[in-house]
Amino acid sequence: MSSYEIPVVQETSSSKSMVFSDIDIQSRMSVARPDELQFEYTRLMMGVLLFQPQPKRILMVGLGGGSLAKFCYKHLPDAHITVVEINPHVIALRQSFCIPDDDVRFQVVQMDAAHFMAQTEQMFDVVFVDGFDQHGMPEQLCSSQFYSDCRRVLNAGGVVVANLHRFSAYRDVYVDRIEAAFDGALWVVNAPGTTNCVMFAMRGFSQDTQFTFSKRKPAHLSEETWVQISPSVARVFLATQNTASV
Repeated sequence: MSSYEIPVVQETSSSKSMVFSDIDIQSRMSVARPDELQFEYTRLMMGVLLFQPQPKRILMVGLGGGSLAKFCYKHLPDAHITVVEINPHVIALRQSFCIPDDDVRFQVVQMDAAHFMAQTEQMFDVVFVDGFDQHGMPEQLCSSQFYSDCRRVLNAGGVVVANLHRFSAYRDVYVDRIEAAFDGALWVVNAPGTTNCVMFAMRGFSQDTQFTFSKRKPAHLSEETWVQISPSVARVFLATQNTASV
């Protein structure tokens, strides 16, 4: 375990954060509302519900403080969630961040996600990729092979959602790689007020694929859920209506 960076937990009266350095907050949790999405980019990643309103199988690359995992576990009760995290020190903090124990529909696997993706025979409706460490994005999680493997494990209509650093020197390289893997079925959306952008890439997209958005809350989602993510779903919908990023 010594070869992996040990995260530090910082606490205030209202929040708990996981950090790898003094300037980079890896994850933050509200003490009063542990399932709430605290960061704008995580809310934007949940814009994937535009494409997959009720995913049955979700794969997450990177656990961190479990923001997306907890949100999906609570608000998508019919979904089975697999989380792949390479750093055992991060997994060791799961109780500190109120991450559920493994059960019939939730599992945390300690493994290199690139190896998992290459080997698994499971299929998914949504793959979230948020695998940053203290050095940024690991090379194996943004290679052409990794993105091809992401596409392979998706069901028809399935979507990969990848968080990227908006101003990274390699950002366009990564976008080109995932665009090639998905035959151009890609939308890049900037998370407002942040240095993040989120890529959405769909397997089985065609120019005839129609997306719709309504401000009305979907019946299967709670009011709490919809209040958090509806602006993000709307932002992703706008991205599908324009060739330029939003």
